Amino acid sequence: MSKPLKQIHLAAHFPGVNNTTVWSDPEAGSHIEFSSFAHFARTAERAKFDFLFLAEGLRLREQGGEIYDLDVVGRPDTFTVLAALAAVTDRLGLTGTINSTFNEPYEVARQFASLDHLSGGRSAWNVVTSWDAFTGENFRRGGFLPQEERYSRAREFLATANELFDSWHGDEILADQATGVFLRDAKAGAFVHTGPHFDIRGQFDVPRPPQGRPVIFQAGDSDEGREFAASEADAIFSRYASLNEGRAFYADVKKRLAKYGRTPDQLLILPAATFVLGDTDAEAAELAREVRRKQVSGATAIKHLEFVWNRDLSAYDPDGPLPDVDPDPGEHHIARGRAQVRMYRDPLATAREWRERAAANNWSIRDLVIETGNRQSFVGSPATVAKTIDDFVQADAADGFILVPHITPGGLDVFADKVVPLLQEQGVFRTEYEGETLRDHLGLAHPDVRRDGRKDAGAEVRQVRQVRSEARSEEAAS
Repeated sequence: MSKPLKQIHLAAHFPGVNNTTVWSDPEAGSHIEFSSFAHFARTAERAKFDFLFLAEGLRLREQGGEIYDLDVVGRPDTFTVLAALAAVTDRLGLTGTINSTFNEPYEVARQFASLDHLSGGRSAWNVVTSWDAFTGENFRRGGFLPQEERYSRAREFLATANELFDSWHGDEILADQATGVFLRDAKAGAFVHTGPHFDIRGQFDVPRPPQGRPVIFQAGDSDEGREFAASEADAIFSRYASLNEGRAFYADVKKRLAKYGRTPDQLLILPAATFVLGDTDAEAAELAREVRRKQVSGATAIKHLEFVWNRDLSAYDPDGPLPDVDPDPGEHHIARGRAQVRMYRDPLATAREWRERAAANNWSIRDLVIETGNRQSFVGSPATVAKTIDDFVQADAADGFILVPHITPGGLDVFADKVVPLLQEQGVFRTEYEGETLRDHLGLAHPDVRRDGRKDAGAEVRQVRQVRSEARSEEAAS
């Protein structure tokens, strides 16, 4: 007997601080005006996606002591954008990347609890850590934490935030106008937390959110990151684009769940994926080559080569050969705040390899950066892309994908119009939302029963909302 078809999860990432986005394309719109975010979110909701995802940068990147402006600069604050999007969408999940190294648990818990209330239970938190002192200079504490301490702080940060969410049971608000009594329990929100990183006490001032807690995402690929996801997260991002690499990552992370008393369905694997669509596979392949040339301009190619060389290479021709000078392996890097510099642990060895590949293929600097950089994940006709996505999910290489278009805000439209209907016809993607919260969309249980054994009163509220939603659907159908 064949196993039942898995349902595919789809989400959309509003791109920005990377060279995926071709912001200089005539079809591209603003990355700052709210209309762009609204268009993108409405397209994702029209396509019945699970959620929209926003990354976050806490400091503008620099290269050679100047702001790196070849990518998007000046993205508005994540919480502000997500709160505004809650007002123009009804079902779409709203996921934001918020740092656990430089923020405080009370502040972040308050913001996510508020977002969950404003959106009716659609908030999610991508918990990340920060690795560099450069970013830390923007904050009172400054500096940075070693990797092992970063995850220690992140675990305690999340645990503390959960204590704050759980400090309200969900039934404290009486709001009896006749008696003038607002709260059943004057100690609602009381908390005390003492630990290595945080020592706080008081009363949390936001009632229990509709989801109980926001959905938790995690993006680390290190062993520590995978363990953190297995123990705490509801979903983990993956950077693996090939089927075999994806299956290996999927199996590794899922098998870690048992030691934390969790089952495989309690953690979703969601790789980020770019795409290029054409009427035929050949047309899509040609379009993909054009997109890569736009993503990697001559100036961008030189800047990317500087990640390895750690030298000012502005005098070199991007359409010429690689520099004959060796990289500078010095401690202070020319590209401050760029995560890519960590990819090249041995720049001298990388330079040798790249020179050999460039010589063998007659590549220029720009050619090399294009060929060694990230490629589009899915390239082909709508039918080809739909089949590839389904193949990955059914083969347990992913539970779904977070799609990153190269044009903002309209780049998602073609996927919504041409690929989603094919997945729906195959019976592997929803035609309508079946619930109202992000946990509903992702098939994740609500934390209805708190750790102290008391039932979350929000469960009753959600049941009422579900009944009302079904009633509205039946009324619309009639």
